[in-house]
Amino acid sequence: MVLEAPEQLWQSRAVILALVFVFGLVFGSFLNVCIRRLPRHQSLVNPGSHCPRCLTPIHPWDNIPVLSYVLLRGRCRACHQPISPEYPLVELAAGLLFLGCYWQFGVTLSGAKWTLFCSMMLVLIFTDLHERLLPDRVTYFGLVAGLAFSPFTPEADRFGHWVLNVWFSVGAATWLTRLTNAVMGAAVAGGLLWLFAEGYFRLRGREGMGLGDVKMMAMAGAFLGVRQAILMLLVGSILGSVAGGIAILVLRKGRDYELPFGTFLGIAGLFLIFAGGPLLHWYLSVSGLAR
Repeated sequence: MVLEAPEQLWQSRAVILALVFVFGLVFGSFLNVCIRRLPRHQSLVNPGSHCPRCLTPIHPWDNIPVLSYVLLRGRCRACHQPISPEYPLVELAAGLLFLGCYWQFGVTLSGAKWTLFCSMMLVLIFTDLHERLLPDRVTYFGLVAGLAFSPFTPEADRFGHWVLNVWFSVGAATWLTRLTNAVMGAAVAGGLLWLFAEGYFRLRGREGMGLGDVKMMAMAGAFLGVRQAILMLLVGSILGSVAGGIAILVLRKGRDYELPFGTFLGIAGLFLIFAGGPLLHWYLSVSGLAR
């Protein structure tokens, strides 16, 4: 009996992990619907799933995440036209992100918060990649959700605690310091990006960044707080700069090529959920900003 207990525990954990992953795959199928329909202001419910080329409704057995794509060899059963590999890619990404959130945060309110954040980031990454559009229905909902979660979930960097209880010596309750960090994160991240966009417009006489990116960063700031939101801007900017250089030098795009900046911000946001703590600690240490 003593020897069987660890094995049974491992088997139970494996079953739970598998279920979380499968749930993520299924939810990823819904995220594909959001990615395709939200930029077009279409209903997420009607019509049901259908081939985007021949418009034939997809049978339930042809709509199993990832598996159906493999069995159909990446083609529509009705018209035999290729199905974008992005569909299973989004489903797999959602499954892995759900699994990562469960592994790191467990079945907690923090786990729910970061799972929601991952889902919204996935949608924004791909809508900006395809349409150069970051739907307000996602960013506004995310801003409200981030602020609503904040009083009940731990701060990533305790910046709100430092501002209220160290700097101003208010002696504020924990829930208030958390909410303060979320509000400041939204204001600082969105404000910084707005200032950059406004400065670019005044210097160049044309828009270099849409307000969608500003709203996305305000949403992210409500989830991440001040310091991690700034770190998200830095990492996203580095990724965008590298991608822009590749587009110009390798792909021969012009210097006016419109880069999907929201895509790189989203990738940075996903990265910071799991690696933001150690990265922030390292950044604050080398910059001398650690408190």
